[in-house]
Amino acid sequence: MTADARSAQRAEGGRISGEMLWFNQDKGHGFIETAAGERLRVEGAAFSKGPPEGRCAGMAVTFYVAGEGEAARALDVVFPDDAAPRRARMRRSAGR
Repeated sequence: MTADARSAQRAEGGRISGEMLWFNQDKGHGFIETAAGERLRVEGAAFSKGPPEGRCAGMAVTFYVAGEGEAARALDVVFPDDAAPRRARMRRSAGR
């Protein structure tokens, strides 16, 4: 998404949609990919209900963008419908 498109969307007060690429709880940050293919850094404090726990890759999010270019960051990140982040699957051994 270009800076002009983001500025227009911000002027309308609209949220941007995207999906989580990953989030590392130990480091306190991760990345979101917008529908336009732009990657944005997201800090743990930017999540409205706290950072995700467990697997979150591929989960839909909505957010606002602050900054431009390399300094662009996702803010007020929300998982639609307050869906809980997915947990890793438990694998069962074939012998049981």
